[in-house]
Amino acid sequence: MASHRRPKQPSRARVTVLTTAAAAAVVLSANAANAAPSEKLSKGEVKAKVDKLYEEAEQATEKLDGAKEKQQKLQKEISTIQDNVARGQEDLNKLRDGLGSMATAQYRSGGIDPSVQLFLSSDPDDYLDKASTLDQLSSQQVEALKKIQDKQRELAQERAEATDKLKDLSATRTELAKQKSAVQSKLADAQKLLNTLTAKEKAALDAEQAQAASRASSRVDLGNTGSASSRAAAAFAAAQSVIGSPYVYGASGPSSFDCSGLTSWAYAQAGVTIPRTSEAQANAGTRIYSQSDLKVGDLVIFYGDYHHVGLYAGNGQVLHAPHTGAVVRYEAISNMTFEFGVRI
Repeated sequence: MASHRRPKQPSRARVTVLTTAAAAAVVLSANAANAAPSEKLSKGEVKAKVDKLYEEAEQATEKLDGAKEKQQKLQKEISTIQDNVARGQEDLNKLRDGLGSMATAQYRSGGIDPSVQLFLSSDPDDYLDKASTLDQLSSQQVEALKKIQDKQRELAQERAEATDKLKDLSATRTELAKQKSAVQSKLADAQKLLNTLTAKEKAALDAEQAQAASRASSRVDLGNTGSASSRAAAAFAAAQSVIGSPYVYGASGPSSFDCSGLTSWAYAQAGVTIPRTSEAQANAGTRIYSQSDLKVGDLVIFYGDYHHVGLYAGNGQVLHAPHTGAVVRYEAISNMTFEFGVRI
């Protein structure tokens, strides 16, 4: 027989909880609907944040350049060591063949000297440590054994050196990947910020930068008189020839550059080799601490960690590769934190 009992009613406490929750949901929905959207950053605020990100990207870029330079140096050193080891092994084989010829001659004349036989079947280092056996050898055999011992030690040292450098190379490659990732991350963040600007705002920013570069260029023309040296003048002329080339992190010419890539390339065109990174370039010559003493072609180092460098252009201006999204151009030194100049 079917039950006709009434359904159980919810308790007063349960009704209260449900009512309160529903009311809260309505309030939250209303607040969300009425909440003002997050304020859009102004063009100036976006520029300031983007400039900061570009500076951080350039710091990582200089570390990236340093890791690249170290990697190239290590690869050359390892290649040289490996070549030396290969040649050394050939020399060792010849020395052993020579000693084997002595043993063959002894055998034909009546049997191999026990001491030579012992050497041919054991470690010569261990063998030569047994001074008593040397008395049983001819002076020629002793000399041959010592040469073999020296060559074996030399090869062991070179192989150990190669092993250490290979470990260093592996660590350098890891650092390279880390810095590359850091650069790409900063640039991606900068691009996201730029994408929040309208087309009109972006055009206004571009116009401001073009006007600033034009003003700097006109000032250079007024004060571009004497240079630090003929080589500095040649380096500066080379840099002038690539004005308008794009900034590309890790690039050192001839069609794109980062900051230290431009300066090292420019001096190379003048027949002068300077280090690849701005930090190393800061120690590449005589430091000039007063801006009034700078001459055209001097390197100009910026920021406390020396992560940016350009070429002095005269009249308080610098010719440099600024950052991603910009091109090689003139700019007022006062726009950046000047540390000192370097006369190559």
